[in-house]
Amino acid sequence: MRQLLFVMNPISGDIDKASVQDLIKHTCQARGRTARFYETTGEDDLRRLKRHLQEHPYDAVFAAGGDGTVNLVAQALCKAELPMGIIPLGSGNGLSKDLGIPQDVEAALDLIWQHQVQQVDTLEVGGHFAAHLADLGFNALIVERFAEGGTRGPGAYVRLALQEYMRYEPARYRAETDEETWEGEAFMLTIANARTFGSNVVINPASRMDDGRFEVCVIEPFPATAAPGILYQLYTEGFDESTYTRRLQCRRVSITVPGEAEVRVQVDGEPLRLSTPVEVSINARSLRVLVPPAS
Repeated sequence: MRQLLFVMNPISGDIDKASVQDLIKHTCQARGRTARFYETTGEDDLRRLKRHLQEHPYDAVFAAGGDGTVNLVAQALCKAELPMGIIPLGSGNGLSKDLGIPQDVEAALDLIWQHQVQQVDTLEVGGHFAAHLADLGFNALIVERFAEGGTRGPGAYVRLALQEYMRYEPARYRAETDEETWEGEAFMLTIANARTFGSNVVINPASRMDDGRFEVCVIEPFPATAAPGILYQLYTEGFDESTYTRRLQCRRVSITVPGEAEVRVQVDGEPLRLSTPVEVSINARSLRVLVPPAS
């Protein structure tokens, strides 16, 4: 792996991207590798990146950024032979955590020299590519409010969640999968091909990212007195132990909100409004990712 491309969003997050670029450049030069950088602009990034990859030969492409940058690079490389690496620079970094990728920049760069390639599934959610998680309901609302606000960081997210929780009204959903149908009220409904949110909440503890299936993880409405217990279970891989949770395993699902033509959805951290029904399907083993070698 000699020719490496690092895709970065120069204006996202609080990390000094210039210093990260210097570290990447010097580390690669010291080991005889060529590091090139591609900066996103927020305008037509996917098409432009795909064209760049067609015109330049690389041995791997690294997403150096947060969930949005990872989604962009994964989408560009989906169903391709070229592998993706991740240098986690975001506040969540959910996919890299699920794959066991070090959260330190220098340690993540070691994947250039010591790695294995893991083929993982990806999702299509209402016509949008998803490399990690999507959801409807409470978390989708918070992600939307978070994107609208000017404050970043975990503290701001928690404050928004507490504010919205006090007035949040669960909706009724109907999820028709290739194996079963569920209908009922839900606090939130997560479409998961992975285990963990970037906040370390384990929403899907038994997940495998390469089995050609995903899970619809439902948290049903619960009394305020049950909230601490549910939160504890989510942080200790006890999702299935709650009486307010259930999981539907499937290869595809159609989700509707009776009486609603549009629904709020977040996909890999991006807030969206999608028409119903929201159709979800899986692309089995469609993305090659550099991960730490097996011990």
